[in-house]
Amino acid sequence: MSEFEGRLVAVGRLAVVVSRYHERVTARLLEGAMVACLEAGVPDADVDVLWVSGAFELGIVVTAAAHGGRYAAIVALGVVIRGDTPHFEYVAGETAAALARAATDALVPVGFGLLTCDTMEQAEARAGGAAGNKGREAAEAALRTADLIRQALEE
Repeated sequence: MSEFEGRLVAVGRLAVVVSRYHERVTARLLEGAMVACLEAGVPDADVDVLWVSGAFELGIVVTAAAHGGRYAAIVALGVVIRGDTPHFEYVAGETAAALARAATDALVPVGFGLLTCDTMEQAEARAGGAAGNKGREAAEAALRTADLIRQALEE
């Protein structure tokens, strides 16, 4: 029996797609993602940061990046805060579905760093506060998954 586990190592070029909406939080998520890249030994020159307007735009840009053949892994970072209308459900659900489709259709790992929170305080806690940094976790997941796929295909 062979057993594989993804390692936190450099796997090639990485795209980090970041929403400008709630940039106070997404900038901190980006910082966390860059820490994970540094720890994995990914040179800054191998990381492209792609800024989009809002969380909903993450889907199309991640899909284009995944199908472009340039990236070994992609990290999607954004924030959706629940409000008084159904807007939250549409944006969060459709964005999550688009990111999953991009990964599975193109077979490129996509780290899921889309925060879906009830309050700004919850988002801030997940962007380097008491709940850790979900940007860092998303980058680690993307890197480990890319490495796992590489290992399994090489064996």
